[in-house]
Amino acid sequence: MKQFTVLSRSYCHLCDDMIAALEEFRGRFSSAFEFTIVDIDQQPALEREWGEKVPVLLCDKQEICHYFLDEGALKQALTHGANATR
Repeated sequence: MKQFTVLSRSYCHLCDDMIAALEEFRGRFSSAFEFTIVDIDQQPALEREWGEKVPVLLCDKQEICHYFLDEGALKQALTHGANATR
């Protein structure tokens, strides 16, 4: 099963929107994938690296999209892996 990571922070409406969009996408397309949510404010190295770019969707530490869910990029990552989106 494909694993994704959402880099997020609390009180971030774009982060909440991306998480909701991922849940909706998973239900709409019956896609088998999991995602974890990581609060970058709790991890200084991630905060330094990603800063204000959150939310960021990662697969295998590669960025799939940021700010908003890019369904096309997510579909590519599900089908071909993270490197296909770059």
